[in-house]
Amino acid sequence: MSAKDCIFCGMSAGAVDTDFLYLDHQLMVIRDINPQAPVHLLIIPRRHVVSLAYAAGRTSAILGQVFVVAEEMARREGVTLSGYRLVVNQGPDSGQAIEHLHAHLLGGQTLGPLG
Repeated sequence: MSAKDCIFCGMSAGAVDTDFLYLDHQLMVIRDINPQAPVHLLIIPRRHVVSLAYAAGRTSAILGQVFVVAEEMARREGVTLSGYRLVVNQGPDSGQAIEHLHAHLLGGQTLGPLG
């Protein structure tokens, strides 16, 4: 998928009407339209990166910023102390539905252990 066909790139460019919870020059945060927990946010780089497989070293700074913004959003949503999960789906076998790197922040309920 190219950036011109990407829904997240459309949101970033203002071509898709979006209610941003957070927006800066690197990242945007929205609520997931199909929430899997009471708090389910998407933390999305504004730059089109298909996945971690294509991120390499050129996106390490933005990946670090994802964690900084995740903590801020968890605090805003009131789940910092109770706990939250950050998930990045990588590729079709993981359930990555949109070919644009993004992290899911899930919280507001007890989440079972992974593995």
